[in-house]
Amino acid sequence: MGTYLITGGAGFFGSILKDILVQRGDICISIDLEPDDYQHENFTAIQGDIRNSELLEKIFSEHKFDAIFHCAALLAHVKKELKNLWSSNVDGTKNVAEMAKKYNVNKIIFLSTNCLWGKSFDEPVQETEEPEPIEIYGKSKLEGEKILQGYSDSVNSVIFRCPTIIDEGRLGLLGILFQFIDENRKIWMVGDGKNRYQFIYAKDLVQACISALNYNKTEVFNIGSDDVKTFNEVYEFVISKANSKSKLVHTPKKFMEFCMKAAYKLGVSPLGPYQYKMISASFVFDTTKIKKELNFTPTLTNEEMLLKSYTYYHENKNDILNRTNVSAHKSVADMGIIKLLKFFS
Repeated sequence: MGTYLITGGAGFFGSILKDILVQRGDICISIDLEPDDYQHENFTAIQGDIRNSELLEKIFSEHKFDAIFHCAALLAHVKKELKNLWSSNVDGTKNVAEMAKKYNVNKIIFLSTNCLWGKSFDEPVQETEEPEPIEIYGKSKLEGEKILQGYSDSVNSVIFRCPTIIDEGRLGLLGILFQFIDENRKIWMVGDGKNRYQFIYAKDLVQACISALNYNKTEVFNIGSDDVKTFNEVYEFVISKANSKSKLVHTPKKFMEFCMKAAYKLGVSPLGPYQYKMISASFVFDTTKIKKELNFTPTLTNEEMLLKSYTYYHENKNDILNRTNVSAHKSVADMGIIKLLKFFS
């Protein structure tokens, strides 16, 4: 049994992580900007900001942590959070690393991202590929990686570069897709839909995090699903299993990218630079390293996990659409101009 700090414990992934940890007997303390009503005798929720050094000092002085799961991050597609994104993701990570060093916590497990790139790859991306982020979120995560690597003489950081994390309850931009499928509307694809884009099942990521507790050096790992199929195949699978009447409609790639870019600049689209560049791109991580060094084995494919997430939306949509004060991934993203597509669907 261990005692762990989870930053972002009220968020989508943090909620799954803490539940698995406390159920196996670990003690978890969470710090999150959002309120957290999760109840368990092994769990304590603290509503606060990781940029608040005094609050972190108090938390670390009152608890002896065996490790830190650093999951907290603000997202670029949530417009109201943009002004705080860099300071939260970068300065917050610096604060967490400082506290770990000061209070002799020898392990940080950090969730980084595949948003370190904003282009298509024909081959699986390895850990040695030089990052080239194109927007603030990816840049902030890369800076977070560099910060943690700078503390490697005193704190071991296991850095997971994660694609989109999927499980029951994952919404955000995916919530828009689920709404269209649930309402039997056309699914508008950018390009021919033959691109492949990898996901990671949240519970597989949890198991990797737990395995990382016994990995005693600073290292970067790619993580993701196996057998990544095309978006056409993945969406058709979900539509079929959902008994939806939705059909895929393919649109000209370059024209749609131009429209999405213009809509973003006008402030009427939830899709930022990363999303509108990658929506028709292929991106799959090479996971050879994590399989070898952490014995990682993914359990669900993209289509299986996306179906789980859609089913949760379908069964809980009334509650979901009335949620307030939850993390971005626990609510459906504002459609903005995408609402117009409903008239053609």
